[in-house]
Amino acid sequence: MALMQCHFYSEVLGLSTTMTAIIPQNTTTQIGMDNRAGSHRHPTLYLLHGLSDDDSIWLRRTSIERYVASMGIAVIMPQVHRSFYTDMEYGGKYWTYISEELPALARSFFPLSDRREDNFVAGLSMGGYGAFKLGLRRPDLFAAAASLSGALDITGRFVREDIERDNQLIFGDRPISGSDDDLLALLSKLDAAEGPKPKLYQCCGTEDFLYEGNQKFLAASRQTSLDLTYEEGPGDHSWGYWDERIQDVLNWLPLQK
Repeated sequence: MALMQCHFYSEVLGLSTTMTAIIPQNTTTQIGMDNRAGSHRHPTLYLLHGLSDDDSIWLRRTSIERYVASMGIAVIMPQVHRSFYTDMEYGGKYWTYISEELPALARSFFPLSDRREDNFVAGLSMGGYGAFKLGLRRPDLFAAAASLSGALDITGRFVREDIERDNQLIFGDRPISGSDDDLLALLSKLDAAEGPKPKLYQCCGTEDFLYEGNQKFLAASRQTSLDLTYEEGPGDHSWGYWDERIQDVLNWLPLQK
C-alpha cells in the first residue's frame, strides 16, 4: 500500500485542507504484507472521522492500512473539523465539499473508480452520521454506507448536548427535524424514491451513550424496505470497539468480483 497525506485547496471551503489516502500497490517482496492492486481504477472507501478527530485518526487508532492491503481498495480519509458533514450556517460548506468536491478531487489525484458500485462510505460517531447522510442523500454515488456507533438521531438529547456549543455555528436557527440533516426523515424519503438504494450497515455497543439513538434509527429503518445489516454487542464509545468493527465492515462491503 502507498500512504499519502495530501494537502490541497478546496474551492468550496475557500481554504487549504488535507486528506489522508491509502492507495493499493502490488508488492512481492514486502515482509508481513499481502498487498494487491488491480490494473483498473480502484474501488474506494471514504472513511470519516468523529467529532474530536481529523483525517489521520483511523491510521493512528486502528490497523486500517493492514486490513485493506489484500483487498485492492483505496481508502480516502478527509478532514471536516466539527462540521457534522453539513453546510454550516456560520462556517464551511462541508456537505457540498464532502458530497461533490472531495470525490472529484480525489479521482483527479489518484486512480479511483467513479462507478457507483465501486464506491462506499463508512464512519464512526459523527462520521457514522456523515456516512449515512451520504448514503441516504446520494444513493447515486454510493453502493453501501456503514455507521459505527453513529450519532444517528441528530435531534436526540445526547447528541444535542454533546454539540451544544457547535449548534448555532452548524445549524443556526433552522429546524433540523424533517430536514435533509435528519437521518430519520431521510430514511422514509429514500424508501419512497425511485432509483438505486445503498446497502446499509449499522453497529453500536450496548454501553455506548449513543445506543438509544441507534435503536431509534434501527426502528425507523425497519419501517422501510431498505437493506440494513444491524449488529450490536458489548462495547462503549472507544477505539477498541471500532478497530474490531471496521474489520466487519470491510468483510461486509459488496465488492465487485
